Amino acid sequence: TVVKAFETELGVQPPLGFWDPLGLLSDASTERFERLRYVELKHGRVAMLAVLGQVTTKAGIHLPGTIDYAGTKFTDIPTGISALDKVPAAGLAQIVAFIGFLELFVMKDS
Repeated sequence: TVVKAFETELGVQPPLGFWDPLGLLSDASTERFERLRYVELKHGRVAMLAVLGQVTTKAGIHLPGTIDYAGTKFTDIPTGISALDKVPAAGLAQIVAFIGFLELFVMKDS
């Protein structure tokens, strides 16, 4: 079976063995398995960076200067989800555009 095909992959450990509770790989090829593994690693790294950003700003470490021409300082921006109301729309658009650029041109599947 396909489940047995992935039993020898890195990360398979007793007592669970190959763990696929949603059945995403029930009839998958090796290419699909590798793609999902790559995406899981990438998303894990992004999550780690997000936690690092949260911890850093909660510790009071902010960029110097202002975030926009209106004079909003980086220190005026709160942490977490509440920052979405304080960051200017153009700033959010730049963040989304940068993430899109990274997804399309830098962090490609190899």
